[in-house]
Amino acid sequence: MRILAFLLALLLAVPAAAEPRHGLAMHGALKYPAGFSHFDFVVPNAPKGGELKLADTDPFDSFNPYIAKGQSPDGIGLAYDTLMVSSDDEPFSMYGLVAESVETPPDRSWVIFTLRREARFHDGRGVTPEDVIFSLDILRTKGAPSYRFYYAGIERAEKVGERAVKFTFKPGDNREMPLILGELPILPKHYWQGRAFEETTLEPPLSSGPYRVAKFEPGRFVTYERVKDYWAKDLPVRKGQFNFDRVRYDVYRDSTVALEALKAGEYDIRPENEAKKWASGYQDWAALKDGRARKENFAHQRPAGMQGFAFNLRRPLFTDIRVREALGLAFDFEWANRTLFSGQYTRTQSYFDNSELAAKGLPDAAELKILEPLRGQIPDAVFTSEFRSPVTDGTGYARANLKRAVALLEAAGWQVVDGRLVDGAGQPFVFEVLLNSPAFERIALPWVRNLARLGIEATVRTVDSTQYVNRVRGHDFDVIVMSWGASLSPGNEQASYWTSQAAEQKGARNVGGIKNPAIDRLVESVISAPDRDSLVTRTRALDRVLLWNHYVVPQWHIPYDRVAFWDKFGMPKSVPMKGWQMHTWWMK
Repeated sequence: MRILAFLLALLLAVPAAAEPRHGLAMHGALKYPAGFSHFDFVVPNAPKGGELKLADTDPFDSFNPYIAKGQSPDGIGLAYDTLMVSSDDEPFSMYGLVAESVETPPDRSWVIFTLRREARFHDGRGVTPEDVIFSLDILRTKGAPSYRFYYAGIERAEKVGERAVKFTFKPGDNREMPLILGELPILPKHYWQGRAFEETTLEPPLSSGPYRVAKFEPGRFVTYERVKDYWAKDLPVRKGQFNFDRVRYDVYRDSTVALEALKAGEYDIRPENEAKKWASGYQDWAALKDGRARKENFAHQRPAGMQGFAFNLRRPLFTDIRVREALGLAFDFEWANRTLFSGQYTRTQSYFDNSELAAKGLPDAAELKILEPLRGQIPDAVFTSEFRSPVTDGTGYARANLKRAVALLEAAGWQVVDGRLVDGAGQPFVFEVLLNSPAFERIALPWVRNLARLGIEATVRTVDSTQYVNRVRGHDFDVIVMSWGASLSPGNEQASYWTSQAAEQKGARNVGGIKNPAIDRLVESVISAPDRDSLVTRTRALDRVLLWNHYVVPQWHIPYDRVAFWDKFGMPKSVPMKGWQMHTWWMK
């Protein structure tokens, strides 16, 4: 009997065998079962045809979107397929595209993708395991720095069958890695051999996606044409999508000029990111008044992420947390929202606002288990106060906040002498706000005026896109306006955003140069979260520590997408939780 009990216990201790599946959820069960016909947020028999005309405000000089050099055009992602694709009505679930099936054990220490026999590149050659392995290797060695962080947990990749490739992961609890690999863009090994992947190119690279580059003039326009015999057009994950025969992007170097071009019928759809334009910029559009055009708000449930004035911590000027907090007190959101934005925005209070991931109130018991071991390494306020962005009376003077800012600056060793804020050595407090769009000047200049009341000499400089990108990549700035997107399932990307390892990597998203061991540990804990509840708890803990370190001056967000368009499109009745999906529309 004891022997039988021992054998039974031993059997139960053996992890369940991995089985091939059609998809994989980060946590919990998949929404769509095996054999599903299409996603719920599409119309599967949507008609095909027509040309969609769009605007791009950044001139391009390269068709390689995977390297740190150059500027690629909007829409280039339409040319590429990935192993799997995510559904837009689930937090983080992926379903097979190039991969016919995926298998991974309960501990997710490895993953095997079996490729579809029909998957092929635009030259007709089939996609092979060698192409998948090549894609990983070239992105890790010659791609943008973010890929090194994204794929750092992979120990080896190997072909394990005619159509199968296996990735084995380094020891640790990174349960996201199988899904991260599902996002791997598939690049043709036979095309790139003999070519310099790390250099910019205006030769459209060979790919396998629903579109390919048809015509272009660098800096002026690019047209993508739908691949009529696209190998995946009838797969459940592609039905009802990519319905336009052609997608053309024209480059407008100025947002105001681009808006006027929309009204003149030069292009079809404009997602609007400027509140002033949304409130008053369309009033003279005759087509809007007579019903030939529309303005719509499409609500979503995705996290807002963080947009704000980001400090370069590599500059000694910004290393003191009291200084950073003082600078944040000089930003008058209430005045800006009332006078510049027509009250459209909500002040951002979290790196994961508009979601359950955002920290609210004081840390609960589960969060404290994560935060207590870091006491003394993180701001004390994490434990005692809920973070709230400073509030003003909206008059534009922010007197109470500026008074608090003066006290913080004095405590940090600064004082006003002859109207200028100087340190103990008499050096003035001087910095530059670097912008790449004139639209942000009206946001930055009122902040600069308030800073001047503190004796700070801040200036605003707007440069062209190429110079801006090069300066940010080279960490050659004081303050910029930066945004970090957030998903409902944060994971590996957080390492590129916040960790010490990413701080000095040119091209990484840790543009501020944050080097904080406590944050490194919190990021590791988010990545290793074993289930949804722990992911939410660990993300909230990370959120609190980021907020109370005052690395950015939070700006604003809206819980919907603003879109203006000519009324020539059909669209699905429902909008998924991740928001408006342009490529599910079609020409009427």
